[in-house]
Amino acid sequence: MRCCAIVEFGKPLVEMELPTPKPSGDEVLLQVTGCGVCHSDLHIHEGYFDLGGGRKADLTGNCDLPFCLGHEIVGTVVATGETAAGVAIGDSVVVYPWIGCGDCPVCAAGDEHFCPKHRSLGVTKNGGFADRLIVPHAKYLFDHGGVPGALACTYACSGLTAFSAIRKAAKTGAGHIVLIGAGGVGLAGLAIARNVTDATITVCDIDDAKLEAARAMGADHVVNSGAADAARQIRKLTGGGAPAVVDFVGAAASVGFAMKAVARRGTIVVVGLMGGSLPLSVPLLPLTAMTLTGSYVGSLAEMAELMELARAGKIPALPVEQRPLGEAQKTLDDMKDGQIVGRVVLAA
Repeated sequence: MRCCAIVEFGKPLVEMELPTPKPSGDEVLLQVTGCGVCHSDLHIHEGYFDLGGGRKADLTGNCDLPFCLGHEIVGTVVATGETAAGVAIGDSVVVYPWIGCGDCPVCAAGDEHFCPKHRSLGVTKNGGFADRLIVPHAKYLFDHGGVPGALACTYACSGLTAFSAIRKAAKTGAGHIVLIGAGGVGLAGLAIARNVTDATITVCDIDDAKLEAARAMGADHVVNSGAADAARQIRKLTGGGAPAVVDFVGAAASVGFAMKAVARRGTIVVVGLMGGSLPLSVPLLPLTAMTLTGSYVGSLAEMAELMELARAGKIPALPVEQRPLGEAQKTLDDMKDGQIVGRVVLAA
């Protein structure tokens, strides 16, 4: 199979040929027709998450090299194992990549994305920066109906992550939700929000071009969070502070901004993995009664709900740029430099 693989962490991806896998048992072999590029791919490529204060979470032991990144995958079924059921040759499907061991209590509870022995595609198992992919079971495959494949594949991470996070914010009953970050996941959150909540949506970013994209997609308000009075603007728009903030960046600066913008008794949902750390004034937690929580991708059941919305045409499209697989490294570089609006999808 043709792929763009990590051969050394932090070094440029290498385009190469690897043996094409053969499905057995319940496995399904896909011809990959598209794979979105996610900010998490940057961290895996570099081999660590930045924990702040010079500390790093080492990711280099999670996979064998050479390794194919890519977890936002759409493809066509080209072969199945002898016991596989539920799909047919020729089906075009989106892959749920957050696959657990299938045997532990976490998986039994339906939370495979939190499995301590997970087998996530593009994270610990080869992903979609390739023209072929093995999926362990057809239950992880979803029909995307009339949604173009290049858009549908983004639902496996940016869409799912946004869906799960926005639902957490909506469950607080907030009448105004502030979204920080108008990149691929943030714009997906904006697109999904109208199906999850009736709340007013304000989008914040430091990039005016991304804010214009958010405005074009229906944001009620946009605020440049790099402005000196940005938190004051949020407090004015929300009548004293945002009752719910979803941080799709997850950096020290963005979380710090969220804490300035959130209302007393408000909720901050941190989604992004940019990294870093910030000092936390402990008395602020009881004095403001704020809730600071995290949200990580989403469950298989949430993926099913999201895909049902997508097939029904209820999720507005976000900007998607298609590039050839050979531009995988260029795309990672562009993403690192903040040069991408929306999502880039690679095609073999």
